[in-house]
Amino acid sequence: MSKQTHAFQAEVAQLLHLVTHSLYSNQEIFLRELISNASDACDKLRFEALNNNALYEDAPELQVRLSFDKAAKTLTITDNGIGMTAQEAIDHLGTIAKSGTKDFMSKLSGDQKADAQLIGQFGVGFYSGFIVAEKITVETRRAGAKPEDGVRWISGGTGDFEVETITRAERGTSVILQLREDALEYANTWKLKEIVGKYSDHISLPILMEKEEWKDGELIDPKDENGGRKPGGMVKTGEWETINKASALWTRPKKDITDEQYADFYKQISRDFEAPLTWTHNRVEGSTEYTQLLYIPSKAPMDLWNRDKKAGIKLYVKRVFIMDDAEALMPSYLRFVKGVVDSADLPLNVSRELLQESRDVKAIREGCTKRVLSMLEDLAKYDKAPEAGADGVTDVLSEEDKAKQGQYSKFYAEFGAVLKEGLGEDFANKDRLSKLLRFASTTSDTVSVSFADYKARMKDGQDAIYYITADTLAAAKNSPQLEVFKKKGIEVLLMTDRVDEWALNFVHEFDGTPLQSVAKGAVDLGKLQDEEEKKAAETAAENFKPVLAKLKEALKDKAEDVRVTSRLVDSPACLVVTDGGMSMQLARMLKQAGQQAPEVKPVLEVNPEHALVKKLDGSVQFHDLAHILFDQALLAEGGLPEDPAAYVKRVNALLS
Repeated sequence: MSKQTHAFQAEVAQLLHLVTHSLYSNQEIFLRELISNASDACDKLRFEALNNNALYEDAPELQVRLSFDKAAKTLTITDNGIGMTAQEAIDHLGTIAKSGTKDFMSKLSGDQKADAQLIGQFGVGFYSGFIVAEKITVETRRAGAKPEDGVRWISGGTGDFEVETITRAERGTSVILQLREDALEYANTWKLKEIVGKYSDHISLPILMEKEEWKDGELIDPKDENGGRKPGGMVKTGEWETINKASALWTRPKKDITDEQYADFYKQISRDFEAPLTWTHNRVEGSTEYTQLLYIPSKAPMDLWNRDKKAGIKLYVKRVFIMDDAEALMPSYLRFVKGVVDSADLPLNVSRELLQESRDVKAIREGCTKRVLSMLEDLAKYDKAPEAGADGVTDVLSEEDKAKQGQYSKFYAEFGAVLKEGLGEDFANKDRLSKLLRFASTTSDTVSVSFADYKARMKDGQDAIYYITADTLAAAKNSPQLEVFKKKGIEVLLMTDRVDEWALNFVHEFDGTPLQSVAKGAVDLGKLQDEEEKKAAETAAENFKPVLAKLKEALKDKAEDVRVTSRLVDSPACLVVTDGGMSMQLARMLKQAGQQAPEVKPVLEVNPEHALVKKLDGSVQFHDLAHILFDQALLAEGGLPEDPAAYVKRVNALLS
């Protein structure tokens, strides 16, 4: 066929303009796309050769080769895959809607489709070459065709392209990029190896480049000012070397991968110096098929609390790297998880850089979430040493299970607070997350008490799980609101993470038992409070009514109400909020974060048996004492007096 000129399809012309200006976020993506296409062409040949082995001709080893010529300013990507006829080159390189691989897949049926699952879509990745090239030449011959049936396709990326017949001895395709002046860095061995290592290291085919070695300059006139030699440089040796690993770790059977190899791979993808805490490696089959290799780090990153930071999952499609930080594949509260998801059929947009929301994306996200939670549940199960049974015999753990002991505590110390975000973000898994939470308590300073542990230790007649939130463990432990609970030996969970106040808005019960803040509402210990105590409290409240009325008047601008307490033993007063109201701690946190928060007017509860409270009745300093009681209760709760100077002045007056 003599040289012919064809016009690009209108959509292609529009695409070329988009590609060269804004389609890809960085230039080097073009090499990933062209290597991916070369790999697809080899996969396609491998499949067709199942029924026609002659298609391999005299080159059964499939491979991709990269070569460059600095003088000519060219970069060439060559594969010995299926190749194209002249008509296929016209159809596939001049039209978007006509995709060679897509057309090929449509002809398959039954088991052939399953066998051909690795064959990727040709897509529009070819046009990304124009990001760096002012002209692209494609030389190709289809496997099984005669050498004289080769084809040359040439375009400058404008409105048309030329096609002509050539003689090409080898099957497959060469894509020759005439590099622009601002893209000559890609005619460089080091640069190409770096890009292949970043994007295409796990292509299953070998990617080859010609070796280079240093050669000294030739000897010339000894009197020459350059020392008698021409400048030396790197020269090609004629030997070819594989520059990718050509084997994706996650595609290999788990039994063939050592723990050390898993750890090394984690360090490579995460840039973490420490080994991971644990990992999971699975092939998921069904309507959506994908492989997941997910890691939980042993240490939290410095930017863990930056919710704008994207997730750490790397997305591959058929072992070709697509993107870092695929946030659509992992919920925000699991943003610490690192790893790889590799799918053969995940939908992508034209640039492969943005995932489309689809059923497949949702299925992978849900599958990854459940797998991570299962990992954590497995660690939590072995976190404590096994207890002896009724016969005194302790279950014997395997070495693998023994290695898991204590790991969940390590995980929770690093990531427990961020895990709690899932209570408000992932309602489908809220119950599973609730079982994974751990807290300190009035019986344990270590953050090791689960809701299930608490329930197992509840007193007879206790009908709620009691908890308190505070800024620090010390503030929680010493809160006056705990006094009656300590007196009666009732355990209270101590919650000190900043996220607790928000997260507990979404958890109202555990396994049928309601959660009750000891700092909200009136304390009703139900069956745990005997009749004598109830009568004494009612009598004290009745006798103290005149003082309560005066306190309400004195503190009307600060307190919503003043009442006799049933929760204090040693302290004179404490502050609580009404059931369902915003806690004072949460209001303070919102203000510190620069957000608007409603003004919280707490309820002041006073202990009529306390000496300081008894002084109120008939005191000439009633007003000052009332405000001191309120401000001291505010300090004990973790807040600050509205007017610190006035508080100090009142205290000094009493002291003097």
